[in-house]
Amino acid sequence: MDFSGAYSADNLMFLLKGFLVTLEMAVIAIILSFVIGSLIGVIRYSKIPVLSQLMAVLVEVIRNLPLLLIIFFVYFAVPEVTGVEMSILTSAIISLTIFESAMIAEIIRGGLNSIDKGQIEASRSSGLTYVQTLWHIVFPQAVRRMVPPIVSQFISLLKDTSLTVIIAAPELMHNAQIINGSSQKFIVPIFLLAALMYFVVNYFISLFAQRFELKRT
Repeated sequence: MDFSGAYSADNLMFLLKGFLVTLEMAVIAIILSFVIGSLIGVIRYSKIPVLSQLMAVLVEVIRNLPLLLIIFFVYFAVPEVTGVEMSILTSAIISLTIFESAMIAEIIRGGLNSIDKGQIEASRSSGLTYVQTLWHIVFPQAVRRMVPPIVSQFISLLKDTSLTVIIAAPELMHNAQIINGSSQKFIVPIFLLAALMYFVVNYFISLFAQRFELKRT
């Protein structure tokens, strides 16, 4: 093991660049998947004819596919079928968003379904519209129950960015492998540092979620 050689200024900067790409992919995919997943979750909860059933099939198909397959499909198959060329990062973000949107949709739907139907009926009978009932009665209560699984899913998303190494996305694990390729003595220190980077970010996400949950109680 060569810690001093592995942690040279050039190697650390190269690893940091990869980590910044990891964070960029994760943040964009988190925002997009939350918006799309929330919309799909509400549609499924509302049981909109045809559209709800269509979303249910789509979600179940995506949830039961490995993320690696989705990454391959988006990067290789979509350009072949559509003729639209995408960059590696764009393909990676789209793949992560597709997969995570399905997961978030189920969390949203489950959280909304966990609210007692009697409260909804009482709200409607008091004159609130369906949208007002969702926004003022259902969502505030459901959010408390949805925060832990959503945060857990976002932590998983950050870790899942490492799978994009298969299409050579220049993220943390990709750059770690390149550094490791220059010397076998770097394998332990480099991957220890990469693990520490993942841990620190995920740990602070968990702390933020805990504080948010405490404020809402």
